[in-house]
Amino acid sequence: MKDRHGLLSRPIGRVLLNMTLPNLIGIMTILGGSLVDVFFISKLGTEPLAAVSFTFPVTLVISSIGIGLGVGVSTNLGRLIGSGHAPESKVFLFDALCMTLLIIWGLSILGCVFIEPIFSLLGANEASLPLINDYMWYWYLGAPALVLLMVSNQGLRATGDTRTPAKIMMIAAVVNLVLDPLLIFGIGPFPRLEIQGAAIATTLSWVVAMSLAGYLIIIKRKLVVFTSFDIGRLILHWKALAHIARPAALMNVINPIANGVIMAMLARIDQSGVAAFGAGTRLESVLLIVVIALSSSLMPFIAQNLGANQPERAKKALLMSLQFVFVFQTLLFIPLYFNATAIAQLFTSDPLVIDWLSFYVMVLPAAYGL
Repeated sequence: MKDRHGLLSRPIGRVLLNMTLPNLIGIMTILGGSLVDVFFISKLGTEPLAAVSFTFPVTLVISSIGIGLGVGVSTNLGRLIGSGHAPESKVFLFDALCMTLLIIWGLSILGCVFIEPIFSLLGANEASLPLINDYMWYWYLGAPALVLLMVSNQGLRATGDTRTPAKIMMIAAVVNLVLDPLLIFGIGPFPRLEIQGAAIATTLSWVVAMSLAGYLIIIKRKLVVFTSFDIGRLILHWKALAHIARPAALMNVINPIANGVIMAMLARIDQSGVAAFGAGTRLESVLLIVVIALSSSLMPFIAQNLGANQPERAKKALLMSLQFVFVFQTLLFIPLYFNATAIAQLFTSDPLVIDWLSFYVMVLPAAYGL
């Protein structure tokens, strides 16, 4: 496979910029779609907003596992491609997708079985639990599509192509944006499904995007080779994937688990606190979007350069990225500090929720650079 995207030869800054901008646009549309969910659900009242806020730590755990698997796929594929083993990379991606599907299916089934115990532990009250049930059943149904989409997009990024995954994510966001108000509020011929409608809209957007990604990697790009079942090969590939995916997933899971503990404490004080914290964590993901986009670009860049025995080039890219995100995320704090209340008012009219959410937006971004 040729170095079409210049990962091994062109100036580092230019390559990272060319890879990061499409990532930034794509991730912005997805995270923006998540904020759109919160925005529309907040119009239903504080109780539905609190209910969907309870779901964030759990959904983030599944997403974090998907991120870890995606990192493992991107890194291993990048190394294989960079070292000239493209045929082997196609078999590896096939095995990785099969293992991803089995893992997320299993977690989704367990999640459906234990919805009430898990969310009761998080502090959801009797008013919130039915709403959470309505949302999470459809969310778990779509979770395999979400994680397969994440892993497939990382497979595309491993080749140096960041534009196509960005376009796929934009399509998913547009589908979600269109369906959200139709299904939440029952506009036109659509039934009013409220919080359940938000989950259905999100699931359908994932299915559409996953279908597009699958078509590209399997049919058009032929990045996957369907091969016979071989337990020895599967174990070998699983170990290679887990070597990277396990620590990456654990690192990402720590944050939603900590958020879950905080959510449980807030739930025992006031549901308004849960609503504010939930909206704040969703907003936070958008405020860190540049870091997320650059990280997604950095993984295949470093992997291919290490695979091609260019460690100094990989190291230089990492140091440049660290310097940039420190300065950018630190400066981002300034406009957030002076506009915290206005931002909070976009999501709620409840004075207490506005007070707590604006405090969240005013204080926490001071640490984003670090």
